[in-house]
Amino acid sequence: MENNDQSKLFSEFPPVTTEEWEARIQSDLKGADYEKKLIWKTEEGFSVKPYYRAEDLSGLEYLNALPDEFPYVRGSKKKDNEWQIRQDIDTANIQEANRLGIDAINRGADSLGFDASEVTTHKQINQLLDNIDLSCKSINFYASRSYPLTLELFIYEVSHRALGGELIHGALNFDPIGYLLLHGDFYMNWIHNLEEAEYLLNTVQKRLPHFRAITINGHFFQNAGSTLVQELAFSLAVANEYLAGLTEKGFSIDALASRIQLSFSIGSDFFLEIAKLRAARLLWASMVTEYHPEDPESLKAFIHSTTASWNKTLYDPYMNMLRTTTEGMSAAIGNADSIAIQPFDSIFKDPDDFSRRIARNQQLILKEESYLNKIADPASGSYYIENLTDSIAQHAWKLFREIEEKGGMLECIRTGFVQDEVFRSRQQKEMNIAQRKMVIIGTNQYPNMLEQMLDNQALKDQHKLKGESTFKKLSLFRGSEPFEEIRLATENYLAKGNKKPAVFLFTMGNLAMLRARAGFTTNFFGCAGFEIIDNQGFQTVDEGVKTALDSKAEIVVICSSDEEYSLIVPEICTKLKSHRPSLKILLAGYPKDQIDIYKAAGIDDFIHIRSNLLGTLKEYQQKLGII
Repeated sequence: MENNDQSKLFSEFPPVTTEEWEARIQSDLKGADYEKKLIWKTEEGFSVKPYYRAEDLSGLEYLNALPDEFPYVRGSKKKDNEWQIRQDIDTANIQEANRLGIDAINRGADSLGFDASEVTTHKQINQLLDNIDLSCKSINFYASRSYPLTLELFIYEVSHRALGGELIHGALNFDPIGYLLLHGDFYMNWIHNLEEAEYLLNTVQKRLPHFRAITINGHFFQNAGSTLVQELAFSLAVANEYLAGLTEKGFSIDALASRIQLSFSIGSDFFLEIAKLRAARLLWASMVTEYHPEDPESLKAFIHSTTASWNKTLYDPYMNMLRTTTEGMSAAIGNADSIAIQPFDSIFKDPDDFSRRIARNQQLILKEESYLNKIADPASGSYYIENLTDSIAQHAWKLFREIEEKGGMLECIRTGFVQDEVFRSRQQKEMNIAQRKMVIIGTNQYPNMLEQMLDNQALKDQHKLKGESTFKKLSLFRGSEPFEEIRLATENYLAKGNKKPAVFLFTMGNLAMLRARAGFTTNFFGCAGFEIIDNQGFQTVDEGVKTALDSKAEIVVICSSDEEYSLIVPEICTKLKSHRPSLKILLAGYPKDQIDIYKAAGIDDFIHIRSNLLGTLKEYQQKLGII
C-alpha cells in the first residue's frame, strides 16, 4: 500500500525499552532465578545474556572500522570474503601424495598441505610437486625433519621451473614451541631454534617474499582440551615469544609479522568460534602495535583454520560430516584466510577418495551454494557475535598479560602453568561428557546400537606421544574415546562367543512417563552396546515379571512415574529376586525421598540425568565380566 504521508515504515509499533523486556521476562519466569535460568556461564569464564540490543554495542570502539581497517576485527578483505580451500595430504608416500594433491586441485582445492617427513632430496620434492602449478596454488609443508632443508629444496624446485619467488604463496609449519609442548623437550634447544627461525626468515625474505616461515599451532591447545580463551591467549603468547626473540636478533617487526601464520582449531561452539577468530585479529593488531610497525600489513593476522579433532568420533562417524560442516561455516564467517576441513574418517583410518572429496565439497558448497565468500565480514553488526567477540578478546588479553607477567610463554611452559591450565579445562570437558552435560551425538547420546566398529579399533595413534620428558606435555585427546573403549569392549566380548548383555525395560503405568524413561534408559545403556528389550507397557506386575525372567536379561530397569513407583517397586523386586537373586534391578529416575525405601526393597541402582554415564557403564561392564 502506498504510504502518502511518508511516515516511517511500521511507525505504528512503538519502541520497547529494555526495562519493559526485563519486566516481561521476570513475569514469565514466575519467580524463578533469572541468573540460573537464562544466563549462560561459558567454560571460557564469562556470562552470556539471553538477548542483546543495540545499546549493548555502545562500548565497542572497533565497530566504526570498516573491513581492512585497524584493528581488523572485520578482516583484511574489502570486497568479499574469499578464502583458500586447503586440503592436507596426510601421507608421507611421495608418489601417493602427488597423486592426491593433483586430484585435490582438479576438484576444487587451491591450497595443499604436504607431509614433508620423507622429502630429503631435490628429486623427491620434484616428484612430490610434479604437475602442480606452484604459481597458482598455496603450498604448505608440515612434519618436516628439517625445515631449513625443506625450504632449500622447495626454492630449488621453484628456480628449476624458472618461476619468480614473488609468485609463490604458502607456509612452513615451523613451530619449535609447539614441538616443545607436545614432546616436553626442544628437539635441540631454544637458541638453536631461534637460529633456525633466523635462517628461514632471511631466506623467505630474499627468495619467497609471500611465503610464511613460522606457524603458531594454536589448534594444539584446543585439541588438548583448552577453552577457546586459552587457545587464543596461549597462541598469542607463543607468537610474542617468537617476536621478542627475533626482534632481539635484529629483525624488524615488519619483517616478522607478515611471515607468521596463526593456525586455530575450529570446534562445534558455532558462534563462539566465529567470535574467536574476530577477537584473534583484534588482539594480534593490539600486540603487534606494541612493536611499533611501519607497515600496516604487519597488523593483519593471517589465520588458517582447521576443524577440531577432539570432538570427532569413531562411532556414528558420518556425524563428523555435520560437525565439520558447521565448523567450516564458523571459520568462513569468522573471516579465516585459509580453511582445512579434515575428512570425517581421519581419526581412525587413512582417509579414502570419498572422505577427501566430501571434505573438499563441504567448502565448495559454502562458497558456490551458500555464498559465504561474497560478503566481507558477514557477522558484522550482530549484537550477539559482537558482544561475544568483545568478551573473548577481553578474557584472552587478560590471560595473555598474566602469562607475560609470569615471564612469558617459555617460562610458563617450564613451570607447567600452561599445561596445568589446559589439563584443568580438559578434566572439566571429560566430566561434562561423562555426565552428558556435553552431548556427543552417536557416542554418549542417541547411539546407533546396531553399529559394529571392532574392525576399526586400531585407531590412528599419532596424537599420543609417550616417553619421558623434561617438561610436562600437552596431551592431545578426543572426548569420545572413553565411551568408544566401552563400546569396543562389548564388541570384543561378543567376538569371543559370549551372549550380548541385555537390558529389560519393565514399563508400567503412566504412558508418558514410562515412554520418556524407557527412551532415556535405551540411550543410557545403548552407549555401551547392550541389547535393549523394550516393551509397550505391562498391565500387571506378574505379566512383566514373567516376561522379564523369560528374556534372561542381566539387567532390569523399571520405568514408570515417581507416584506409581511406591505401588509397584516392592512387588516387582520381591518377585524377580525370588527367582533370580543375582539379577540387577535398576530404577529410572531419582525419587530422593524414597531412595532408602527402594534400596531396602531390592533396587540396586538408580539412573537419571545427573548420573555419571561413563562411570555407571564401566561399573556394569565389570559386574557382567565384560572388562
